[in-house]
Amino acid sequence: MVRDAGSDPFDGSLYVFRSKRADRIKIVWFDGSGLCLFAKRLESSHFCWPSPGSFEIRLSYGQLSALLEGLDWKRIRAVEVRTPQSAG
Repeated sequence: MVRDAGSDPFDGSLYVFRSKRADRIKIVWFDGSGLCLFAKRLESSHFCWPSPGSFEIRLSYGQLSALLEGLDWKRIRAVEVRTPQSAG
């Protein structure tokens, strides 16, 4: 499935798959020595998911953490850090 989309499953990326009811996800990745699998099922809600037809989505660490908690990861934005200016 990952190769069918034109991606390399052994490049270190995480690949997230959702169940039809959106209450379960599976994450697959290659850690250098083998394939790893993480699975999670939400008891009383569903995972926020992009619109149909979206094949590749890049998430930040914060967005992935929100997804795993069942939160709306699309609301997570990076904070713009500005260099302090000295007065004087």
